[in-house]
Amino acid sequence: MTEQIRTITEAARAMQAGRLTPVELVEHCLQQIDRHEPQVRAWVMVDRAGARAEAVRLTEELQRGQYRGPLHGIPLGVKDIFDVFDWPTAAGSKLWADSIARHDCDVVAHLRQAGAIFLGKTVTTAYASFDPPVTRNPWNHARTPGGSSSGSAAAVAAGMCLGALASQTGGSIARPAAYCGVCGLKPTYGRLSLHGIVPLAESMDHPGFMANSASDLAILLQATADVDGRVIDGWEVPGPDEYVTDIDALPDMPEAGIFRGMFTLAMEPEMRAAFDDACDRFYSAGMQLVDFPLPAAFADITARHQLVMAVEAAEFHETRFRRHPEDYPPKITSLIQEGLKASAPEYARTKEHQQALKAEILDAFVEGVAVALTPTTAGTAPDAATTGLPVMNSPWSYLGLPTVNIPMAWSSDGLPLSLQLVAKPFEEALLLQMANWCETVLQFERRTPAGK
Repeated sequence: MTEQIRTITEAARAMQAGRLTPVELVEHCLQQIDRHEPQVRAWVMVDRAGARAEAVRLTEELQRGQYRGPLHGIPLGVKDIFDVFDWPTAAGSKLWADSIARHDCDVVAHLRQAGAIFLGKTVTTAYASFDPPVTRNPWNHARTPGGSSSGSAAAVAAGMCLGALASQTGGSIARPAAYCGVCGLKPTYGRLSLHGIVPLAESMDHPGFMANSASDLAILLQATADVDGRVIDGWEVPGPDEYVTDIDALPDMPEAGIFRGMFTLAMEPEMRAAFDDACDRFYSAGMQLVDFPLPAAFADITARHQLVMAVEAAEFHETRFRRHPEDYPPKITSLIQEGLKASAPEYARTKEHQQALKAEILDAFVEGVAVALTPTTAGTAPDAATTGLPVMNSPWSYLGLPTVNIPMAWSSDGLPLSLQLVAKPFEEALLLQMANWCETVLQFERRTPAGK
């Protein structure tokens, strides 16, 4: 039974029907770890004993008729910047490798209450930045899985867990999800709590998820969305919607925009063909497509995003970086040094640009159309010496808008190509509905990566 289950949604239905137990599902995931981990190297640590004990406990709950919901007994990975009680949070550091968390971060606490089982910590690039990880792409071990949520994407793609926690400050959810052929959700900035998560640039850090379907992402968001009514950058954080029950509630003729300009000009030929084919299929299935203009201020967005990330990374790491420079690999070192040299007036002007563009981008969404389409990356995963470029994704981190990545096609050399959906702030319900609709139209062929 477990061989046929790829998604949280499928597993939840099987558990409710009594065809599957948490014990069986955890054992299946551990077998996949044994099969793929020697080549893929997605995990920092795997808590086999802890996961098995929790699976037994949750199986007994099911037998007593206690069902917590669709995450009951679901095995997840946790990117190693999220605190999990009694586990180390190393964030890619050698010196922090034994730094034990005394509490769950908020997102983990919500998932634990919902019945999720944590298998272990997945690899992050050093301090969630740009230096290449030890992890390899499950579809071609010579290629990068992307970064910084490298292990989370690779583990989900290889079936080592059914979902995983991830984060994005530039393109660290969307890009690895795309390169590994899984789904990724970056909610609106402020939708999920950052408490207990090692920061990179706190004003742009977004916790999120990897899984194998839009409905899975809805389940994960439903369990974790904050409801405290905070105001973030002038936007009041609304209460969560019914992400799970409303996943199929899209009109028969949905509408979406297409952001062109920098997003379509950068596409490699195979990505362009796949993106155009996807849009043609959406149109034939009833989707109304309109072009969205990009504001002129988008011309500066890559450099401005880099400056915010550099300054805020330097603010967090400065003291430790000066004391332990040997614990910082080259690219995060360069980022911190850039931030330490940055001018305060230029950072202030960049924050003004960020706020002004947030308002301006909303005007680019044609009235009544709240979701837009772009490619997720320029092409397939490059070689393992890099994590790829985040230029297709970092604008949405800079602006705090929610995004979903879904795979849409396979390249001629057997690597996934993916579609990115972007929505207005806190429109995650509509975004997930649209992603679910697109999945149905695309009928992406799920494959199984080769193991040892």
